[in-house]
Amino acid sequence: MPDKTQNYKHSYSFKVKPEHIDQLDHVNNVVYVQWIQDAAVSHWNSVAPENIKDKYVWVIVRHEIDYNHPAKLDQELLINTHVLNAKGVSSVRKVKIYRKTDMKLLVESQTTWCMMDSRSFRPTRITDEVKRLFLPD
Repeated sequence: MPDKTQNYKHSYSFKVKPEHIDQLDHVNNVVYVQWIQDAAVSHWNSVAPENIKDKYVWVIVRHEIDYNHPAKLDQELLINTHVLNAKGVSSVRKVKIYRKTDMKLLVESQTTWCMMDSRSFRPTRITDEVKRLFLPD
């Protein structure tokens, strides 16, 4: 039987590109917001089966972001994400972005997401089926 716990955390790495850099010569804060969203979408897409993805979509209702240290051009970054909890229609996800060379924590976020019915676009309760994809029992 496959180890389901591998679904609970999601990680990948990437390199900072010129289009990520602002006039202060480091990654722009708005780029981090995009990366935080991309991490959640990547995790959802890697774990949720098609029938679940067809039923539900997620929208952000709150971001909390701590910018600890800047990232610079050509640095390799590691992004880690996992779901902290899911209750009612909302779920809280943690994202951490590290500089890979020394594993210095650059950015840490907590984002509250609302699950929506993909047809009505109305908030819908997070089902046990969805919770089991991202949270231990």
